[in-house]
Amino acid sequence: MFELDAIVLGAGAAGLFCAAQAGKRGRRTLVLDHADAPGKKILISGGGRCNFTNIGTVPERFLSTNRHFARSALSRYTAQDFVDLIDSYGIAWHEKTLGQLFCDGSARQVVAMLMDEVERGGGEVRCDHAISDVTHADGRYTVTTQHGRFTAPSLVIATGGPSIPKMGASGFAYDLARQFGLKVVEPRPALVPLTLSDQDILFRELSGVASQVNASAGGTTFREAALMTHRGLSGPAILQASSYWHHGEVLAIDFLPETYAECLITAKQQNPKASVSTALRSHMPQRLATALAERLGAERPLGDCRDKDLRTIGARLKNWQFHPNGTEGFAKAEVTAGGISTAELSSKTMEVKKVPGLYAIGECVDVTGWLGGYNFQWAWASGYAAGEVV
Repeated sequence: MFELDAIVLGAGAAGLFCAAQAGKRGRRTLVLDHADAPGKKILISGGGRCNFTNIGTVPERFLSTNRHFARSALSRYTAQDFVDLIDSYGIAWHEKTLGQLFCDGSARQVVAMLMDEVERGGGEVRCDHAISDVTHADGRYTVTTQHGRFTAPSLVIATGGPSIPKMGASGFAYDLARQFGLKVVEPRPALVPLTLSDQDILFRELSGVASQVNASAGGTTFREAALMTHRGLSGPAILQASSYWHHGEVLAIDFLPETYAECLITAKQQNPKASVSTALRSHMPQRLATALAERLGAERPLGDCRDKDLRTIGARLKNWQFHPNGTEGFAKAEVTAGGISTAELSSKTMEVKKVPGLYAIGECVDVTGWLGGYNFQWAWASGYAAGEVV
């Protein structure tokens, strides 16, 4: 039996960061993970360069049943705090669009930094430890793996959600939460491509075409690129909107995000002999322009169209309504929405209110950020909050 101060389940972003913080307080901390190496999701993030935070992080850019829950942790460990840590290790980084920060080099630098932080605090990370049992008695938690039993007064659940199962992701956190009587908000894929039915087959034929759009779902709109795929729609705008979309709801796409519905009337005045698709090519890729014009039955010279009809066409392009029949599931989802209910947790410490010494952090909690580094920032912030008290 190994006696410790805190056991962290999960060697991902949140778990490693929590262990590092706890170690700085002199806590004997052990991180256990069933995978053969730490930080596997970190390594594939951002195309291998790790989009480690977003300088635009604000609580309003996170989804949760309790939309105020993340505010406390995010305010106490900010994006700038993590940038300062990155800088202290001499890791070069750059900002891409919309406040997204990436390593200039490799995501391996971030994993190495986190492992070093854990080691500096005297903590230990043990991989290839499949957890077979977790019990709680006499104020201590006992975790059993194929390599032995470990006990501590504090246990942190940081095993993430089931997104990207090929990386070993699972719903283990939810099973453990239910074991301790905690409510779990139904998990669902988030930041995930949407699939379309046969009625939208036109867009499958445009597979590989991308265009700047406004994508709207659940009352929230994102202006970024949409990508047509053989199964439906993807790209940053769609991934963002997917977190707000629910089955049976409409996904609205504005294919003319930088202009107005009457733009075709203006184009007609300038060149009445030009076709509708030709006029649209100044706003989107040629293949998409042609396909949309044909779908609307409007592939003819602008001069042959009444202003009223052009206005109607423009309005349709500004609010093209799709009825997705689903998503590409956890296999393609970047994160999981839902999870351990925030009603069960202290927003200040991430401790379970009715089970002293038990904590939940990171993706397994019902807090989901936007695309672009927000979910990493939640991992750092929630890990920091728990690491300060375990």
